[in-house]
Amino acid sequence: MMRNLLFTIAFISILALSACQSTNTDKLPILGSREPVTTEVNGETVTDTVYHSIPDFEFLNQDSLPITGKTFENSIYVADFFFTSCPSICPIMHRNLLEVYKKYKDNPEVMLLSHSIDTKYDTPSVLKSYAEKLGISGNQWQFASGTRETIYGISPEYMVFTEENDQVAGGFEHQGWFILVDKDKHIRGAYNGTDEKEVAKLMKDMDILLSEYEK
Repeated sequence: MMRNLLFTIAFISILALSACQSTNTDKLPILGSREPVTTEVNGETVTDTVYHSIPDFEFLNQDSLPITGKTFENSIYVADFFFTSCPSICPIMHRNLLEVYKKYKDNPEVMLLSHSIDTKYDTPSVLKSYAEKLGISGNQWQFASGTRETIYGISPEYMVFTEENDQVAGGFEHQGWFILVDKDKHIRGAYNGTDEKEVAKLMKDMDILLSEYEK
C-alpha cells in the first residue's frame, strides 16, 4: 500500500508540473520525464527536448493474435490495467471506458488497450469472453495478455502501479488510471477511470489531441 501511495504522489506531482508548464490551453502537455539533447546543425548548437515515450512491446490479444506498438501506429490510444476477476474498481473502470469506446467507435485514429495483470488466469480466450460480455467487437479495443515480466514491466512506462498482493481482494493491487497516449507514444494525460467526471475530461482531451493532427 505504501508503494502505491508513493507512486500516486509522484504521478500527481508530474501532472501538476506538466500543467504548470503548459501555457497553451488548446494543446495538451506531454507528461513524464524529459531530457535536453544538444546537437550541432550547420555549425550551430541546437537543443531539443526528448520526452518519455512508451517503448515497443509484444502481447497476445483476445483473438490470440500478436499486438505490438505498430498495432497502434497512426492512432491515439487509452491504456489501462485490470483483471477479469477483479472484485473492486475494474468493473467501474470498464463501464466508464465503454462510453469512450462508444463515442469513438470505428474512428481509425482512436484505439483502447487494456492490459490484464492476472497473467495466469486471463488467457486470450478468457479475455475474448470478457470482451464479448462488454459488447466489444472488432480490433479497436485490444485486451492484452502476456507474461508477468512483460505486463508488469510495461506498467511503470505508463506510470501505473501494479503488483501481485495476496493481502488485497482479488490478489492484485493496481491503480485505476486511464492513460492517454498520442501518435508519437507520448503520454498526454491521466484520468481516474472510476470517476465519470474524469472520464468526461478524458474524452474532451481526446478531441483536443485529435485536433492536433488535423491537416
